[in-house]
Amino acid sequence: MQRTLDEWLDYQLTTHVRGVDLGLARVGEVWRRLGAPRPGRVVVTVAGTNGKGSTVAFVEAIAAAAGLACGAYTSPHLLRYNERVRVLGHDASDASLVAAFERIETARGDLPLTYFEFGTLAALLVFADAGLDVAILEVGLGGRLDAVNLVDADVAVVTTIALDHQDWLGDSLDGIGREKAGVARAGRVAIVGQIDPPAGLTGELARIGALVRRAGIDFRLDVDAQGWHWYDATRRYDLPAAALAAPCQPANAAAAIAALVALGDRLPIDAAHIAQGVASARVAARLQRFSLGRGELVIDVAHNPQAAGVLADWLAAQGDGRRNVAVFGALADKDVAGVMAPLASRFDAWRLAGLDRDSPRGLDSGGLRRIYDGVAPQAAVWVHDDVDAALDAAKPALHEGARIVAFGSFFVASAALRWAAAHGLHAG
Repeated sequence: MQRTLDEWLDYQLTTHVRGVDLGLARVGEVWRRLGAPRPGRVVVTVAGTNGKGSTVAFVEAIAAAAGLACGAYTSPHLLRYNERVRVLGHDASDASLVAAFERIETARGDLPLTYFEFGTLAALLVFADAGLDVAILEVGLGGRLDAVNLVDADVAVVTTIALDHQDWLGDSLDGIGREKAGVARAGRVAIVGQIDPPAGLTGELARIGALVRRAGIDFRLDVDAQGWHWYDATRRYDLPAAALAAPCQPANAAAAIAALVALGDRLPIDAAHIAQGVASARVAARLQRFSLGRGELVIDVAHNPQAAGVLADWLAAQGDGRRNVAVFGALADKDVAGVMAPLASRFDAWRLAGLDRDSPRGLDSGGLRRIYDGVAPQAAVWVHDDVDAALDAAKPALHEGARIVAFGSFFVASAALRWAAAHGLHAG
């Protein structure tokens, strides 16, 4: 009997003893058995600690504005698995994913695959079947040994390098940079979106022989009252400000534009397409705002210290006198204190939500409270069993004009998006 998509996803959790098993040998063999599908005429691979999803969104929106057939593979999903595989601006259908999983299952034989490896191979198959002009692939973890790196990218983008996933990537920025540089290829362009990247990243890109284009040196994007202005040595684009509001978004847009510019005549993209794409790009749970009465709910996936710093800067820039309330949950393998620290002075109250019911890696509310007491004890604090309970308790503050910010994990963002829909909050 044919499995449903949900049944396939449950099954994939049982086909490998580990949830993460970095390396290309197993998944590469299955990929070759499938005919080594290439997902698009042009492939853009995006790696980095933060900013990957937004950079993918900018590339996708610009390519779509140019009328190109585009696919985007991202992870993790927020509300439904299909979000991970987008074709022509729409989530892949259950039927297309199930068909891909069936082909993968036949090809793999007795080779174990992780959940992510199944998903990556499925995306490659769905994209190859669609006959895309452009495929944008977001790395899941690291770069060099990630399943996405099976495909040789025409352009590789490395957004930022910061500490995250230290259990897998180590606690050295240089080491993390070297791993993420592995998505680049000799003789092909690699975009570095960070102004001050670690030497490990730039050194490894040089060793690989990539044609490096660096933010702040080879291209830049300035912001003023008239909008955004991207330029390199030979061209300038005057752009509207993006709908994506975080302070990091100009850097993400700049890297996306640089990647498409590097492709030259291979893609028919002009200034009007770039302006339209920058203005229209959207990605969920990146400072996504919802209103209820006089208050607002902001949902963000910030889950490491670098991303928390961006969120802190955004809050500091609001200047609207609102009372700020945090709804925060985290996974146990994250630098939870490092996420809380830059935000300690930005919130008037914290509601700590346990995630132990959502994931085996989730911190319970008691664990969060112990960490909080060492970082931000000056604000009012409450603990709750889960995100829904924390948001329910915080809801009266919305009617009083407060700003609730739900962040700390994709699990928090997912729950907050569902809660917003269930309680009739309006996006915008």
